[in-house]
Amino acid sequence: MATLSEVRNEIAASAKAARVDMKFEIVVIPVSDVDRSKEFYGRLGWRLDADFDSGANFRIIQFTPPGSGCSIIFGKNVTAAAPGCAQGLYLIVSDIEAARDELIARGIRVSEVFHGGATYAGADEPFLFGRNRVSGPDEKRGSYRSFVSFSDPDGNGWLLQEITTRAPGRIDSTTTNFASAGDLAGALRRAAAAHGQHEARIGKADENWPDWYAEYMVREQNGKDLPQ
Repeated sequence: MATLSEVRNEIAASAKAARVDMKFEIVVIPVSDVDRSKEFYGRLGWRLDADFDSGANFRIIQFTPPGSGCSIIFGKNVTAAAPGCAQGLYLIVSDIEAARDELIARGIRVSEVFHGGATYAGADEPFLFGRNRVSGPDEKRGSYRSFVSFSDPDGNGWLLQEITTRAPGRIDSTTTNFASAGDLAGALRRAAAAHGQHEARIGKADENWPDWYAEYMVREQNGKDLPQ
């Protein structure tokens, strides 16, 4: 019979062995008209990765949103799910209003910017944890709190969510990275605005601004207190 120490060592070894990178990369979107969906997601400005047609009643298309490590696939005989049943598909952006403006410029019908209210009333379309929608961005412009919704031609529901600072523990605190040039530019603009306030407080130009910017951006991404 194994001792308690041996059991603990076995559990620890199993846990360590299980720590293998598992990157979430594909979401299947059920659609009714493949070409119509291809036109829609192409109009979003997403990268077309594949359009494979076997010529034998099977076709699969893959798109990837800008800056995303996850892609979508749809096609003919790809899934038995009902077209339009995919809901609560989140797209993370650093500037909710700029992202909305870009979609409108691309001819996409989108909602107004909104945030979740305090009342929970069940289902929302698309999924927003059952909360009522309140018009306009979050009053304090808090990270995770402002949204825009839109749907594809079949009614599959997407949400843009503005995140500028990740909650503690949700990213690797030993690394700082940006998924796209747009995300990096947004972080630089926020750092610039905060640094302007910093210079106003100290009453002079800060010659060490590169280090200040870097510290601000690293702390912002890791959810830590920001430099003043």
